[in-house]
Amino acid sequence: MGNRKVSSTVDDKANSTKVGKDATPTGDLPPPPFTINELRAAIPKHCFERSALKSSMYLAGDLLMISILYYIASHFYLLPTWASIIAWNAFWFVQGIVMTGVWVIAHECGHQAYSSSRTINNTVGLILHSLLLVPYHSWRISHGKHHKSTAHMDKDQVFVPKTYSALAKGGDIHNLVSDSPLVNLLQIFLMLTVGWWMYICTNAFGQDYGRRTNHFEPSSPIFEPKHRNYIIISDVALAVVLAGMGYVCYEYGMAFYFKYYFAPYLWVNFWLVLITYLHHTDVKVPHYRGEEWSFIRGALCTVDRDYGILNVMLHHIGDTHVAHHLFSTMPHYNCPEAKEHLVKFLGRYYLQDNTPILKALWNTWNTCHYVPDKGNVLYYQTFTKKNK
Repeated sequence: MGNRKVSSTVDDKANSTKVGKDATPTGDLPPPPFTINELRAAIPKHCFERSALKSSMYLAGDLLMISILYYIASHFYLLPTWASIIAWNAFWFVQGIVMTGVWVIAHECGHQAYSSSRTINNTVGLILHSLLLVPYHSWRISHGKHHKSTAHMDKDQVFVPKTYSALAKGGDIHNLVSDSPLVNLLQIFLMLTVGWWMYICTNAFGQDYGRRTNHFEPSSPIFEPKHRNYIIISDVALAVVLAGMGYVCYEYGMAFYFKYYFAPYLWVNFWLVLITYLHHTDVKVPHYRGEEWSFIRGALCTVDRDYGILNVMLHHIGDTHVAHHLFSTMPHYNCPEAKEHLVKFLGRYYLQDNTPILKALWNTWNTCHYVPDKGNVLYYQTFTKKNK
């Protein structure tokens, strides 16, 4: 089990409420003694019902907020310079959060959770994700693989941990993991700003296929021949959106484009990478090889985290992610209720961490460096001055 020593003296109540020092890592527990059907039976049936009307109401609410914020921003020219600077930064931050909510709804389309109609799901998803510069079908396919193989060392698609040998292969280990807080801050900044582009353009943080991998070429090893037309559709949709953005820049100027779209869009990428990273990266969250992995075991290798008031604005993508991984076609507005039943049913198999988000990010970055080369149940290890 990755040469870890874990205390087994904690009670089930503590295990079911936290992922901190008192929680037993799920990989150290026996394989789950329940089936996916038993988990489903523990949740009220109405939680699985999908409504295009209800989903559209949430989408309309987000779009209304975006419009109101744009209207307010269009009057910032009336403010003195110092107030304008503050106002624009506040606008970018808040608008980025609301736009991330739209991202979450588009993400639900990829899971066929927006409605019971595949046509509606894929049409809405293609439009929304393209407007957010996401290749919809390409991401839908790779993200679906992530859900089917969560925490599988050889099949998962995102934030796949590096083994010690793979991490050291690129050079001296001292140059790869820093003891300097400033260097760590810079690395975190780069991950949260360009990490999403690195992922879709180079498959950074994903599986190493040994050749060029991205979300734009049908020949990319992420995809199968049957996906070719979907990838092309995604590329064409992105090209149309980019052409429209080019027209906006030509007509209104780059400053206009940056202030009203690109700056909030950077915040969207920030939240997307941050949320995903913290869902699946923690010293108590295992990764599996071979027969140790199962769908349920993998789906339980995610951590629910508390984003405060943002839980609502982000449509509970952060605090109900365990439920989402177990039942990805469940609409976001039903996940909070489903979570209540799952927590009771799962007991110590459920992981939640209420550490403040920025503190959790810092702790995770400084402790989750690599996993051992050998073993079938692997935990993140930490480089220290001693083992460097």
